[in-house]
Amino acid sequence: MSVPSSGGDEDEVVSAINTTPLVDVMLVLLIIFLITIPVVTQSIQLELPQEKNIPTQTKPENVVISVNKDGDTFWNMKLVPDNNALVEKLKEVSVKDPQPEVHIRGDAGARYEFVGKVVVACQRAGIVKVGFITEPSAEEVVR
Repeated sequence: MSVPSSGGDEDEVVSAINTTPLVDVMLVLLIIFLITIPVVTQSIQLELPQEKNIPTQTKPENVVISVNKDGDTFWNMKLVPDNNALVEKLKEVSVKDPQPEVHIRGDAGARYEFVGKVVVACQRAGIVKVGFITEPSAEEVVR
C-alpha cells in the first residue's frame, strides 16, 4: 500500500475489490460442473413399470387380512392370535383350486414390520397372489 505524498496529483489508493477474476473463476467452475454432472449421474438403462390403479374386484373367495397400527392382524374381521395361526390358516386356503387372492390392508400408521410379517406368512404358506389395498388420493377421486 502506498501512502500519497502531500505534493499533488498522485495516484490514490483504490480500496474497491476487483471482482473480474472472481467472476472468471466462477464461470470456469460452472462450466466444469455442467460437463461432469451427466457423467456422474449415469445409471443402468431400465424400463420401469408404469403406475396403474386397478379397482379391486371383490370375490367371495378372496382373503382380506388387515393390520392395524398396533400390529394386530385380522382375517376377514376376526383377530388372528399370532403369526403361526395366520400361516396355518393361509396353508388351508392355499390348497384350494383356484387359489384365492390375499388382499392386505395395512394401517397408514402401522410399522412396516407388521405388514412384512403378513407378507412372509403368505410366502411360507405358498400363496401366489398377494395385493395391497390402498385408498385412492383426492386427485384420483375427482377424475
